[in-house]
Amino acid sequence: ILTILGNSAVLATAMKRSSLLKSPELLTVNLAVADIGMAISMYPLAIASAWNHAWLGGDASCIYYALMGFLFGVCSMMTLCAMAVIRFLVTNSSKSNSNKITKNTVRILITFIWLYSLLWAILPLVGWGYYGPEPFGISCTIAWSKFHNSSNGFSFILSMFLLCTVLPALTIVTCYLGIAWKVHKAYQEIQNIDRIPNAAKLEKKLTLMAVLISVGFLSSWTPYAAASFWSIFNSSDSLQPIVTLLPCLFAKSSTAYNPFIYYIFSKTFRCEIKQLQCCCGWRVHFFSTDNAAENPVSMMWSG
Repeated sequence: ILTILGNSAVLATAMKRSSLLKSPELLTVNLAVADIGMAISMYPLAIASAWNHAWLGGDASCIYYALMGFLFGVCSMMTLCAMAVIRFLVTNSSKSNSNKITKNTVRILITFIWLYSLLWAILPLVGWGYYGPEPFGISCTIAWSKFHNSSNGFSFILSMFLLCTVLPALTIVTCYLGIAWKVHKAYQEIQNIDRIPNAAKLEKKLTLMAVLISVGFLSSWTPYAAASFWSIFNSSDSLQPIVTLLPCLFAKSSTAYNPFIYYIFSKTFRCEIKQLQCCCGWRVHFFSTDNAAENPVSMMWSG
């Protein structure tokens, strides 16, 4: 519910401001599409299977569920990676160079992200890698247990882990560390000149946003990655079902976090959300927030 409502609000806001959207904001829209796509295509089937105490639909629905999860999961990961790279380039470039990141460039990048994700999602269908049920029996994913059982499963999981997880994660962390260092150096210069009295608050806000984006994603998926690695090197029967279920649910909850981060750090998004009306005509109310004008550096982050 939180995923669908939150990301629907992001998409509605983007449609309302379509002519005013900056090129990096298209990646935010793409991330919302991936998150809401995962919720709509996967979660109802998983909920129904949970009520049934067993997977519904047999092998066909299991492959469908795993494919959708892999497709939207890789798309979200690569979108976050692209957002981090673009923000890093904008932060460390002059204004003239940052304007070279046009909407067409970002659209091409988004197309590449979806094609890349689709390629990895269909590889198990054409014989490289496998899809299979989770140990707790009401969800499906990549067959981690095939890591040792066949060279096919070994090569697929190793390649997927490096190209879809490790490299994007390292890129995200490196870019945000670079941004934090750049902001820190800029703050030191501003502090020496003593031009902006609220520079300390701005640094705290920007640093907190970087931490929330990075830690929010990593903390959601780290428990699931740990459980998956355990099942790679050990029998899945060695873990209790609840131990494999909770990390899976926690990882799926990552689709609900981003709209709250946008709401906290983007004044534009807050104002648009307050103006949105439900289909029944009721106005959506949120907690009051500071309406002070945003600093241009803060706008760069939220954009």
